Amino acid sequence: MFDLNALLNFSHAYCIAICAFLVPANLGATLGTLILTALRRPQVEVNRAVVFALALAVIMILHVLSWFVVGVVMAPTYILLSLAAFCIAINFWALAPRTIIRLLRGS
Repeated sequence: MFDLNALLNFSHAYCIAICAFLVPANLGATLGTLILTALRRPQVEVNRAVVFALALAVIMILHVLSWFVVGVVMAPTYILLSLAAFCIAINFWALAPRTIIRLLRGS
């Protein structure tokens, strides 16, 4: 059976390590999506990058929500939540390549 308490305890016990991995991973994956879009790679490649980046952002949101469950409401929780939301927005925007390509190319 799935034990949510064990998952929450893991998230809290290894918070620094989780964040140390997820923050650069989110930024790197989102940057990768932007680079693939700017280089006009095939949409299949961009979609794969978007799915990977969205998965990382969702994991970060779940990690932050685990802190909200126990009542930890501090600046880092909002900063991480904002970072994940920003990465999600950029990746969804990359699914409409014409608008983002115009911005990236400056035309």
